[in-house]
Amino acid sequence: MSEAMSGDARPARARPVRSPQGLVAGLTLVALAALALWLTRDLDQGTLNAMGPAMLPRWLAIGVGLCGLVLAGTSFTTDGHGLERWNLRGPVFVIGAILAFAITIRPFSFGPLATPGLGMVIAGPLAIIIGGHATPEARLRELAILALLLTPFCMVLFGDLLNLPIPIFPQALTGLFPADWSQKAVLRATAAMMAGSGLLMLVFSPRRHARSVDVTGHSRRI
Repeated sequence: MSEAMSGDARPARARPVRSPQGLVAGLTLVALAALALWLTRDLDQGTLNAMGPAMLPRWLAIGVGLCGLVLAGTSFTTDGHGLERWNLRGPVFVIGAILAFAITIRPFSFGPLATPGLGMVIAGPLAIIIGGHATPEARLRELAILALLLTPFCMVLFGDLLNLPIPIFPQALTGLFPADWSQKAVLRATAAMMAGSGLLMLVFSPRRHARSVDVTGHSRRI
């Protein structure tokens, strides 16, 4: 006796890309890493004892590229999400933060337009605050605290520990410090003042409290 099959039970054809989002994200990381390696091709890498300006960005780009390859590879073996409609808010604010940092940390000129070099002390917080608005949940208070705490860390890491020649202060305000102070002394003092301001804002600024919801009825019963 033959067995009857109710309906077509043939399995659906498997897709070669099981995670389209993972594939696109991985290829994007690989492209960004390749761009960073190309932009730093003429910079000196140096050694671990005397790091050059290309040491950190070059090896960071290599790490990002490897992560992108892993992410793209796993998109063929692991189920994931499909591509969704893009929201331009994130890319616009992130790219805007990068451009703001690039044109404010050093003097920048483009035809008749020119901007003075404001240094890390201005360019760092500006980039953090602009980039933080990539999400609609951003709050200016939290971004300001993050900027005042993260910027000093970057200043000390790159300018003091790694000895990278990054501009710290606007040239117009260098007279605020004693003339016999070294650049590292100015860097440390500026970083300490910024970190202190961030901690004071964190401790003393008012916080948002969740509005209480009355769940009791008029009969005093829940």
